[in-house]
Amino acid sequence: MATSCNPTKTQSPTQAGSLLREVARMYTRAQRVVADCCRTTSTQCHLLTELARSGPLPLSELGTRLSLEKSWVSRAVEGMVSRGMVSKEPNPNDARSWLVTLTADGERTVRELNATLDSHAAQLLDALDADERASVERSLLLLLKALREDTAANCCLPPGGVTKESKSCR
Repeated sequence: MATSCNPTKTQSPTQAGSLLREVARMYTRAQRVVADCCRTTSTQCHLLTELARSGPLPLSELGTRLSLEKSWVSRAVEGMVSRGMVSKEPNPNDARSWLVTLTADGERTVRELNATLDSHAAQLLDALDADERASVERSLLLLLKALREDTAANCCLPPGGVTKESKSCR
């Protein structure tokens, strides 16, 4: 569904919601293509980036945070263990679970992925003039604030949603 992008026109909430979903869908697709998902499967890519944000996590919590089935997470983690991207050790806080941690190679992969994705984002924003870029940045900060307060966006995070990334942002 195409939506007009006339900045002088006020969009209804329905149009704004449709526009937001379309932007998120297209941006996600473009980022997957640009990153080639860090030479991993899409699932592994999501797991790597979540581990980079949060630090070591129990295997079950990793799946919960990404809304992935236990079997998908387990297979993806085993693939990353065999490639040396993560380690899987018994969880010292729960003998029945495994703790997944990024290795140095996994951290390097995430840094490369982030650099590639940041470069792609900068390229997209470079298509805008300075005032438009500033407007987009302000809008994204407002949207991020709203998402941080949204129950659905934070449903799978521990109380307070504290991660390595968000500790300094709250």
